[in-house]
Amino acid sequence: LVGSSNGVNITDGLDGLATGVVAIIMTFFTVNAVKTGNTPMIIFGSTVVGTCLGFLIFNIKPAKVFMGDVGSLALGGAVASIAIIMKMPLYLIIVALIPIIETLSSALQIIYFKITKGKRLFKMAPIHHHLELCGYGEKKIVAMFWGITLFLSVIAYFI
Repeated sequence: LVGSSNGVNITDGLDGLATGVVAIIMTFFTVNAVKTGNTPMIIFGSTVVGTCLGFLIFNIKPAKVFMGDVGSLALGGAVASIAIIMKMPLYLIIVALIPIIETLSSALQIIYFKITKGKRLFKMAPIHHHLELCGYGEKKIVAMFWGITLFLSVIAYFI
């Protein structure tokens, strides 16, 4: 639960990034809830997906509203909660790979910085900021991360 919350929080750094990733992940769990007939999780998942999509209207670049820690930590908790309640926590490793990579990139940056006494592994952490500094546009990074999450969710659905 803590890891999922922090992972989404770290992912929340570009307009629409965390919200879109969470909407896709929650859609995966909601579809699985429909498949198993788990009505409370269908309602919960649908509510979170709808909330994310409604928020995206105001958070797509250029963002008019920012989520902040309160929203991103809550969304991460919602993702972990539905995975745990549906007895599918290992699926988070697949569908939530973007928040995992974002968290690992930050942790690796800190560890490398301390070990090498000031050298950096990435231009900036988390990885979405590194990609920005490498010349990728914000919209391209967001679309790529959404696409990766969607692709992994489809793969996880058939596992």
